[in-house]
Amino acid sequence: MDRPAARSTPTARAQRAATDPPTLQSVKSAQTRAKLIEATIRCIVKLGYAKTTTPQVAAEAGLSRGAMLHHFQDRSALIKAAIVELHEKRLRAFRRAADTETHDTATLVRIYWKQVQKPAFVAFHELALAARSNPGLARILQPLQVEFRERFNQQADVLFPEWDPDRPRFQLALTLSQTMLEGMAIQRLTGAMDDAMVEPMLLLLEEQVASMNPALHPEIVRPD
Repeated sequence: MDRPAARSTPTARAQRAATDPPTLQSVKSAQTRAKLIEATIRCIVKLGYAKTTTPQVAAEAGLSRGAMLHHFQDRSALIKAAIVELHEKRLRAFRRAADTETHDTATLVRIYWKQVQKPAFVAFHELALAARSNPGLARILQPLQVEFRERFNQQADVLFPEWDPDRPRFQLALTLSQTMLEGMAIQRLTGAMDDAMVEPMLLLLEEQVASMNPALHPEIVRPD
C-alpha cells in the first residue's frame, strides 16, 4: 500500500523559498524597489522632505506612479524604506572603515569624515530635522534609530576587540567621534564653519581619541 505523501507545512514552504534560486521576476522587483529607494534619497537631498512626494519620486526614478505604488503603498512606506537604506549605508561604511589590519585612529577619523560629506548624510540630516515637528515622521524614524544604534554598537564591539579592556571608554570615543564629525558636517552645510578649521578640528579629534586608549598609543600619557 502506498504511503500518503507528506503534507507541506508553511514552515517547510518558507524554508524551500529561502533556498530556491531567485526568479527573474523577483530580481527585477528587487531592482525596481532599490531604484525607487535611491530616487527617494536623491529627492530628499534636492527638494527636502516636505517636497518629496510620490509623484516626484516616480519621476526621479523614471517610473509611473502606478508602478511605484505596486512596491510602496504610500509615502510613509517609501520614507521608511529610505531610512532603512540610509542606516544600511552607514553600517556598511563603518565595516569598510574598520576593515584594516591596524585600526589607525587618523585613518578611521578621515574615512568617517568622508562619509558625512556624502548625499546620504545630507538626506538623513534632513529627515532628522523634519521629524522634530512632524509626529508622523517621528513615529517612523525613532524606532529605526533605536534599532540602528543597537546594531551599530554590536558591530563596533566585534570590529574593535582591542578596546575590550575598557568598553565604556570605547563607547565614549565612538560618541565623541560621531558627535564631532557629524556636527562639523552640519556646520559646513549651513556655512557656519570656515573650511580652514576642518583640518585642525580633525587633528584635534584624532589626538583626543588616541589618548583614550594608551594601549594602542603608548607614546600618549592619559591624565588620571
